[in-house]
Amino acid sequence: MLHQLNLEHILFLDIETVPEEDAFEDLSPVKQKLYADKTQYQRKEEFTPEEFYDRAGIWSEFGKIVCISVGYFNFKGSERKFRTTSFFGEEEDLLKRFKFLVEDYFSLPQHLMCGHNAKEFDFPYIARRMLIHGISLPEKLQLFGKKPWEIPHLDTLELWKFGDYKHYTSLKLLTELFNIPSPKDDIDGSQVRDVYYKEKDIDRIVTYCEKDVIAVAQVILKLRLEPLLEDHELISV
Repeated sequence: MLHQLNLEHILFLDIETVPEEDAFEDLSPVKQKLYADKTQYQRKEEFTPEEFYDRAGIWSEFGKIVCISVGYFNFKGSERKFRTTSFFGEEEDLLKRFKFLVEDYFSLPQHLMCGHNAKEFDFPYIARRMLIHGISLPEKLQLFGKKPWEIPHLDTLELWKFGDYKHYTSLKLLTELFNIPSPKDDIDGSQVRDVYYKEKDIDRIVTYCEKDVIAVAQVILKLRLEPLLEDHELISV
């Protein structure tokens, strides 16, 4: 089935998230209590809510998206290109721009969205943050009432599991297994908060996010037993 998909019909994506505020004390007292309650099962007695706040970006209720990077294939005869672009800035604005792209260019029934662990993280995170901002969901994120085979999402983690639902494999491990140039050669997800709030270097985050998108596309190529993308085939716009 994977080999039958038209690569030009897939929108590859990745998101980067951070805590909604720079510091725990910047939250309202109500939000502080809610965060403490939400994270109790993970913190146990080892960390206070303040000490655990650096991880707040993983929860859509306490984090925000600072970058959505997307990529897509384009074929002209035997020439293959992979184009990436990113949405960053104020969260509400970047979500609206991402929605515009999806609805204008990837809204047909044959179109799919693809990421790594995206069914568990990226797709629901985007949907929740859109609703928090009062943005209606594009059809590709409308899952209610759909049968599993009707959901237009691909997940390289799920594809690699081959039905083994206990098995988690990071994107970094997959790139190592398949000899794909590593996207983790500068920062990793645990450093994004500091790069955003302390270094205020959004360009560094965008570069990192786009590398993840390329890595996901490379994994799909490997699963299809096709040649990897080369540098001259990559275009950032």
